[in-house]
Amino acid sequence: MATCVASHILVDTKEKCEELKKQIEEGADFAEVARQHSSCPSGRRGGDLGSFRPGMMVPEFDTVCFNEEVGKVHGPIQTQFGYHLILIRERS
Repeated sequence: MATCVASHILVDTKEKCEELKKQIEEGADFAEVARQHSSCPSGRRGGDLGSFRPGMMVPEFDTVCFNEEVGKVHGPIQTQFGYHLILIRERS
């Protein structure tokens, strides 16, 4: 069965999400940005969500994690929790 290892940053607005993505694209460290800005408890771990299988995350999150390019920051992705930037670290 497929697994994914990902990190994410969760914020309240699409604008904030886009602003943070721009900072990361300009060289800011994803984990550091997560520690400073993510409202998810995983932010304390640099956004690290560990390894998970399909169906363990909300559908919008799963779709990105199991279909999009590995090693790239995706988002803003809207879920019922807010807006996410998702870094897919590995997938098998």
